[in-house]
Amino acid sequence: MLWLFALAQALGQEPGSRRDVREFLGLGPAPDAAAAKKGDPLYGQNCSACHGVNARGAQGPSLVRSAVVLHDENDAEIGRVIRDGRPQGGMPAFPNLSKDDIHNLAQYLKLQIELAANRGTYNKTYGDLRNKVTGDAKKGEAFFAANCTQCHSATGDLAKIGAKFRQAAQLQSRFLWPAEKGPAQATVTTASGEMIRGTVRKMDDFEVSLTDSTGAYRWWPRDRVRVDTEDKLAGHRALLPKYSNADIHNLTAYLVTLR
Repeated sequence: MLWLFALAQALGQEPGSRRDVREFLGLGPAPDAAAAKKGDPLYGQNCSACHGVNARGAQGPSLVRSAVVLHDENDAEIGRVIRDGRPQGGMPAFPNLSKDDIHNLAQYLKLQIELAANRGTYNKTYGDLRNKVTGDAKKGEAFFAANCTQCHSATGDLAKIGAKFRQAAQLQSRFLWPAEKGPAQATVTTASGEMIRGTVRKMDDFEVSLTDSTGAYRWWPRDRVRVDTEDKLAGHRALLPKYSNADIHNLTAYLVTLR
């Protein structure tokens, strides 16, 4: 079971590195490997036809970046979606799944996010990356040009970034899971056209709340308003499930040359 081996790798990281990953993605406790193993066949039987292999998406959306999965606590939000479905979105209800089934499915989905987040930090194929670089810098430069130049510049904001980090692993961790400065901001537009901008307190597939410019707390059902978020790290989050191991190491090798 390769995914169990990968989980062991992920859970074997240095505490500081894992903490950075979990804070960046807003993850809760680490997934339960035993429960996730039980959830694997349940996912295959009930979910994979729409959401794809390992929840990466097919005719239905990827669940690796789902706010419901990311911010679920004690199976409450995932359980509600599984039991009731989303008729408006074409998702059927699964009322016959037991509480244990839902828990195991939830742990399986959380494991997929864990693996996507941790896949590049330590890999047996390449060895411990704290003290060496193994990628192809030329291929990393090509990846950078294709995926990163809309927001970053090798001669601008990233100039000499290779000299700022003592270890390649630190630089790699920085581009995989950069720290967001300050709380997220969003603008909510109501059905009447009123626009309220503020600091996000909570946002998932069911509700959104924020503190507006006057300090007042505001709340709305998510399906009754339009929400425009200002997520400066959206590009980084979107790349996490798409990186191959080679992409990660090649990009690291290129960035360390920027001195």
